[in-house]
Amino acid sequence: MLNRVVLVGRLTKDPDLRYTPNGVAVANFTIAVNRPFTSQQGSRDADFINCVVWRRAAENLANYMKKGSMIGVDGRLQTRSFDNQEGKRIFVTEVVADSVQFLETKGSSGGSNTSGFQPNQNQMNQPRQEDPFANNGEPIDISDDDLPF
Repeated sequence: MLNRVVLVGRLTKDPDLRYTPNGVAVANFTIAVNRPFTSQQGSRDADFINCVVWRRAAENLANYMKKGSMIGVDGRLQTRSFDNQEGKRIFVTEVVADSVQFLETKGSSGGSNTSGFQPNQNQMNQPRQEDPFANNGEPIDISDDDLPF
């Protein structure tokens, strides 16, 4: 049997980091994941998916990511239940993350530079090279000797 979930989305709020009585870190968070299609009105809907992560990954998430940060989550879907204060049974379905990947550097959410790459001054001052793909699909003059395989 297989139970695997892979998500890429943005945090809807800062992760909620807590500790169990035994001192184990646990962070609850929700990510917004865009649907791959648009609605009849032309807008793109999103799903808001509850997730939980444990131990060191929970602490790292809480320390380095904030509302709006793009993350990747790899985990499994899990359902649990508990009785609330009124005695009513509550069912919760969430993704238990095995790993969380930070897809943006700290403080860059919403910015255009999501790779964390910062060009150095020498790269910025160099003249731009000719675009190798500017030939609009025309054949390229290359011999078999130039190929690495």
